[in-house]
Amino acid sequence: MTSIATLGSHCALQVLKGAKDEGFKTILVCEKKREKLYRRFKFIDKLILVDSFLELSEQKCSSELKDEDAVIIPHGTFISQMDSLQIESIKIPIFGNKWILRWESDRKMKEKLMIESKLNVPKTIPSPKEINTLVIAKRHGAAGGKGYFLATSEKDYNKKRDKLIVQGIIKGDNDLYLQEYAFGVSAYLQYFYSPLTSELEFFGVDRRYESDIDGLGRIPAPQQMDIDLIPSFNVIGNSPIVLRESLLDEVYSMGERFVDTAKNLVAPGMNGPFCLEGVYDDNGKFTTFEFSARIVAGTNLYVDGSPYSAFLYNEPMSMGRRIAREIKIAKKENHLTKITT
Repeated sequence: MTSIATLGSHCALQVLKGAKDEGFKTILVCEKKREKLYRRFKFIDKLILVDSFLELSEQKCSSELKDEDAVIIPHGTFISQMDSLQIESIKIPIFGNKWILRWESDRKMKEKLMIESKLNVPKTIPSPKEINTLVIAKRHGAAGGKGYFLATSEKDYNKKRDKLIVQGIIKGDNDLYLQEYAFGVSAYLQYFYSPLTSELEFFGVDRRYESDIDGLGRIPAPQQMDIDLIPSFNVIGNSPIVLRESLLDEVYSMGERFVDTAKNLVAPGMNGPFCLEGVYDDNGKFTTFEFSARIVAGTNLYVDGSPYSAFLYNEPMSMGRRIAREIKIAKKENHLTKITT
């Protein structure tokens, strides 16, 4: 019988609870330091204990998962802990398209996919010497906002970059990507695309609480000026949003364009969960500054379903359960290879 497995981090609880609700055996590849946490949850049937998540690609762990006929559900920790070659070398079936995770990890490839999807994307700044407005410097891959910073000039950029180098967060300019800062209300749009039905589902929206950039708003401006601090954008948690209904048509259009473009650029395309991440301006126009090509942690808000999944399903439907439902249908119809890589 097929089982569902993931790494013990990010959104593992939601993924495995959804898998158990759909009748699957659940497996967690768990770092030994987190064993006590995950032993608390009875819907996790089996823990495979490792010293490092990198052991996922090693023979012992791989053989154990193969014996369980496991399908692996990727999430942000895969990208933050492994490089593209390590992910692509995994022999166990991965839900979705593991090849598109390389496009998520590489800023230039990410920008290409978003632009060709005809999304409104902030301008890329090719060099610190060309900074003449507010920009955000971002690390490559799924860093969760850690090491991101704002700059208004080359001098400002160099000062903050050098401080992060001393802290060991980055090595140098090659670790950073510069993008014009997009103003507005942040919104992270959660989707699911099924290659079995060729249908796009809009699953929910969230905002992120980032430390300590969000905490600065509680400090008066004069005191902010006196603090020698590079505010971090490290994600601490998420909060729900419900969009104005008039915005939904464009939400679906953006998702459909993204799915169509992914099919052309990185076969078999954007299968399963993904997220378009950006801001709405005062005219309700969305600027997409990121995408995530797998389940995002913001879906953890909706373990009993979101206001949008409730319009699609007459039962509680988290993103984790939706993934498991897709695997169940594909297994029944003998189309598992259509939804895994």
